[in-house]
Amino acid sequence: MDGAMGLRVLLCVSLVSLLTLQAMPALGSPKRLKSSETVDGVIIRSLKVNCKVTSRFAHYVITSQVVNSAETAKEVAFDVEIPKTAFITDFAITSNGKALIGDIKDKVTAWKQYRKAAISGENAGLVRASGRTMEQFTIRLTIGPRSKVTFRLTYEEVLKRILTQYNIVIKVKPRQLVHHFEIDVDIFEPQGISKLDAQTSFLSEEQATQLIKKSFSGKEGHVLFRPTVGHQQSCPTCSTTLLNGDFKVTYDVNREKPCDLLVSNTHFAHFFAPQNLTNLNKNLVFVIDISTSMEGQKVKQTKEALLKILGDMRPGDYFDLVLFGSGVQSWRGSLVPASTDNVQAAQDFIRHFSLAGATNMNGGLLQGIEILNKAQKSVPGLSNHAPILIMLTDGEPTEGVTNYFQILENVRKAIGGKFPLYNLGFGHDVNLNFLELMSMENNGRAQRIYEDHDATKQLQGFYDRVANPLLVDVELQYPKDTVSAVTQHNHKQHYAGSEIVVAGRIADNKRSSFKADVQAHGESGEFKITCLVDEEEMKKLLQERGHMLENHVERLWAYLTIQELLAKRMKLDGEEEAELSAKILDMSLAYQFVTPLTSMTMSGMKDKDGLVPIIDKPEEDSLPLEMLGPRRSFVLPAGQQPSPTDPSSVVQKLPNRVTGVDTDPHFIIHVPQKEDSLCFNINEEPGVVLSLVQDPNTGFSVNGQLIGNKASSPGQHEATYFGRLGIANPATGFQLEVTPQNITLNPGSGGPVFSWRDQASLRQDEVVVTINRKRNLVVSVEDGGTFEVVLHRVWKGSAIHQDFLGFYVLDSHRMSARTHGLLGQFFHPLDYTVSDLHPGSDPTKTDATMVVKNHRLMVTSGLQKDYSNDPRHGTEVTCWFVHNNGAGLIDGAHTDYIVPDIF
Repeated sequence: MDGAMGLRVLLCVSLVSLLTLQAMPALGSPKRLKSSETVDGVIIRSLKVNCKVTSRFAHYVITSQVVNSAETAKEVAFDVEIPKTAFITDFAITSNGKALIGDIKDKVTAWKQYRKAAISGENAGLVRASGRTMEQFTIRLTIGPRSKVTFRLTYEEVLKRILTQYNIVIKVKPRQLVHHFEIDVDIFEPQGISKLDAQTSFLSEEQATQLIKKSFSGKEGHVLFRPTVGHQQSCPTCSTTLLNGDFKVTYDVNREKPCDLLVSNTHFAHFFAPQNLTNLNKNLVFVIDISTSMEGQKVKQTKEALLKILGDMRPGDYFDLVLFGSGVQSWRGSLVPASTDNVQAAQDFIRHFSLAGATNMNGGLLQGIEILNKAQKSVPGLSNHAPILIMLTDGEPTEGVTNYFQILENVRKAIGGKFPLYNLGFGHDVNLNFLELMSMENNGRAQRIYEDHDATKQLQGFYDRVANPLLVDVELQYPKDTVSAVTQHNHKQHYAGSEIVVAGRIADNKRSSFKADVQAHGESGEFKITCLVDEEEMKKLLQERGHMLENHVERLWAYLTIQELLAKRMKLDGEEEAELSAKILDMSLAYQFVTPLTSMTMSGMKDKDGLVPIIDKPEEDSLPLEMLGPRRSFVLPAGQQPSPTDPSSVVQKLPNRVTGVDTDPHFIIHVPQKEDSLCFNINEEPGVVLSLVQDPNTGFSVNGQLIGNKASSPGQHEATYFGRLGIANPATGFQLEVTPQNITLNPGSGGPVFSWRDQASLRQDEVVVTINRKRNLVVSVEDGGTFEVVLHRVWKGSAIHQDFLGFYVLDSHRMSARTHGLLGQFFHPLDYTVSDLHPGSDPTKTDATMVVKNHRLMVTSGLQKDYSNDPRHGTEVTCWFVHNNGAGLIDGAHTDYIVPDIF
């Protein structure tokens, strides 16, 4: 498929106005946003494409903020195109400080909401097939006067290596000047990056050099394109944009080692593309449709491509040509060497053949297969070549055997798994699903050739990818008791410039015995190699990339697995198909992918017919865009529209005294029955994860990971702070990861990422998250608790040299009596007595004896700071400090609260 040629994104934010009104300044910044950036009162304040690639796994986020500066409601459209091979994982619309977030569910359930649209023949979906390799995502939305809306779309894909490089192509078409425009590509490849380039079709070479910042060193590469409004203008006095075309990033990785095994947590990824191998000679047969439907440009372009392909064949290759119309004819009837004379004779044959009759596809294929089989058996030396069969057709079988299932069986039996069959379908009249199934059953693939001026180039491009086989019968093997759920690991042929990727699960406690054995046949005979995991290198990688590396390796496996199962499903029917579909659905829901079996719904918005938006995966043979009905227009719920009494920056009122943990980390336990507070510290190493709240009745949990103070002096106790919090509510599938940099909803499934510069309110089922810009966030769980995370930013001269978090419990009365954790155990009434007050070793503090939980403890009066109401300065709290990591106050030892990870 042409979509495998790289990652292509068409980004187009179009703004369609319902009324023609004079442009008004943007809210909040009337002087900075010029009228040239306004189209009928609507401004694109920001448009950002962020791509993070980790070991070929690409995670994309497109964010656009649109401002309606007019005094009347306007309709705006978020319009982007993403690759057909990508899976959407999240979509969110934020307005008036509140977010509507897509909910992925099985397609059957989702589409029950759309019976009305289905009955009327309308398309209620936001995603439609578009062009050769893309899907168009469009939502039209009416927003209120002097308001703004932010769109955020997330999708993921595994990048394929094509002709020695990975391609990221972003088609940019904002249609108007954008106040803040940015494309930011971050690449992390454990093998090391060998080359990195970026170019654009809409800038001169001089402009590109000035505006595109690109760099790479070791494992990391970075490309940044951030043109100012002036740079975007098509001329110095123009209000039109020159951003209209391709932005392309290409890169490759080092291939010094023949093996690249990546192991992270319970999953592995194996990348195989050995260098310095000699090309194998080919045994190549072209099977060409010459039925009368090929007349005109199709046959002209086919001949042009074949002439070029034959001219590029190496002298050691062998080939023949088979033509099929109503009958079948071959050029030679057997393989001949690609000598100069033979190539010229074949080219003459191609120039002069004529079209004839119907389409005897079955006969043409069987003759081509027979020529290859005979040569492999009877011609000395040819058995060591790489045999390849390529068929080009523009229609369906109409002569000879015409039953699809019979043709599939005939071809499968004749090839017998010995070589690959590649099918090229010319135009839109072919049954591409049939060609794909036939290729898949015979170790090949199918591709549509589009009827266009560049069809010759499409044919040549396909041939270039298979022109240089390096290995045949490639098997990547792993110890059976070590791995499970491994993706495809047997490949008929491996070609120069490509890469084989295998992923799977590693069984518990089997990592030490994990390895990969690779066997194949090459030009020099048998090829064998054993790949082992470099444990020291893996430790370094986890330190450098941490959770992102673990998450991306697992999601790479899930993506490849789902794609392979979808392909396999094409061959099945009945009960077998139902069982496989159930498996695909389970994985799609578990990893929150929009696949052919799932849909994303956007509850809270409706169109004039009462329908809410739905996001799903268009079928390969969907109708072209121009044949589909008009797009629906949706309206935000009343609560999302601006209201003078509901400003978006309202900060929730917090109680005066709370239980929480902050700074190094100081635990403050408010005991309302005593109108008193208790305090203790936990001294552990950076990286340790502590259980703060755990409710076994619901599974709700809060865990925090410690970070160290980079500036601690030698010999001193290293101060630690919370640098990462994980809040989870399994009953609804909710997860929230909070760091001083980002707030990520459902990180395990590629959920939306917010920064602390955002002001937002998010809701997922029973949980509401409110982000108060640069200050704090509040998590409220229905029939649960309310919790606050405070952001601490360090300042110049501070003794603390990195940002950290505080965590506070604002309301816990609905938590179950079984709730535990370093903080959770104190949600229940606590009784203690304090006596024998006397001066301590520090004359400014008082020591005393405390009896609590049948323990007699020496405690010291002191002051701690509570930052729940004032994150910058805090409020002093008097408390009794319990020494030795809270021993005697907390249940058990503090080490009992150490857990493996934040989720």
